[in-house]
Amino acid sequence: MSDKKHYVNQAGNDILDSVGAWIYPPCMTKPLEPPKTLQEAIRYFTDPDTCLAFMVEIRWPEGVACPTCGAKDVSFIPTRRLWECKAKHPKRQFSAKVGTIFEDSALGLDKWFAAIWLIANAKNGISSYEIGRSLGVTQKTGWFMLHRIRLAMKSGTFIKLSGKVEVDETFIGPDPQRMHFKRLEARQKDGVIAGKVSKAIVAGLLERGPKGQSRVRAHVVPTTRAEHLTPPIRDHVVPGSEIISDMHRSYWEVRDDYIHSVIDHTKMYVKGHVHTQGIENFWSLLKRMIRGTYVDVAPFHLGAYVDEQVFRFNERKRKDGGRFLAVLQSVMGRRLTYATLTT
Repeated sequence: MSDKKHYVNQAGNDILDSVGAWIYPPCMTKPLEPPKTLQEAIRYFTDPDTCLAFMVEIRWPEGVACPTCGAKDVSFIPTRRLWECKAKHPKRQFSAKVGTIFEDSALGLDKWFAAIWLIANAKNGISSYEIGRSLGVTQKTGWFMLHRIRLAMKSGTFIKLSGKVEVDETFIGPDPQRMHFKRLEARQKDGVIAGKVSKAIVAGLLERGPKGQSRVRAHVVPTTRAEHLTPPIRDHVVPGSEIISDMHRSYWEVRDDYIHSVIDHTKMYVKGHVHTQGIENFWSLLKRMIRGTYVDVAPFHLGAYVDEQVFRFNERKRKDGGRFLAVLQSVMGRRLTYATLTT
């Protein structure tokens, strides 16, 4: 794992890895339905007033409230698409973007909604270059937008996994045997232990469910020692559940609180219900996304890409509009500044 750095091209530009009067309806009599296809979404969100009304319905279903004091006694300024709280306090004027991942963004909600639709429904992810071409923004802006959206995709549920839970870990990184020798030397000088290229480690938990209903949790861990692999199990799995793993001894420490079933991969991969095929399927999807779309992910940003794939896996049975709505409902209370992301 290298220190936090920013990879740019030689030019230093690319980071890798209507205003007319509008009356806001004070009470929505019918909830807004999300579009069902990309074509419908493009048509639906072309009008900025429609975008604003949709955002208001998602964020304030019971009426607009001041994000500073919570008061509902606010007035709408149609020429600027802002609200003003009638209570006297700092930041009386606010927009629908305040307190969300969209805050301080000069881009309209139409472009933000399109970006959310694209990343939520792209099976293998979507690159910042493609977002830039599709939305008419720079690659740098597209990269920042995608990281903000990934923050909204991050699961914040307190519901624990139960039943039969597969656990496993995987390694993400380049193959030293296939790397150019100059690149290999550069990486070896960049904080590598014992002259070997270090890989990032991702640990995962998969709760088996009915067909298509399995849920997964995954996170980046520093090592494969028990001190780093067992705490997530205790945090995310109900005690008494069955933990299914390979022969890695780090998982043996949970045997006091869980039923522990083990499969020896040197002899077989499946023995009855004891196997880790489910979580290994998720690893294949994660690596296909990283290798095929993002190509080179910096270790300090890897967790965001893992969150992205976890979201799509857990929401795979929803329609496109449902996944879009699930992300949009999670944009509140999450803010990511460019300085935080790049320092």
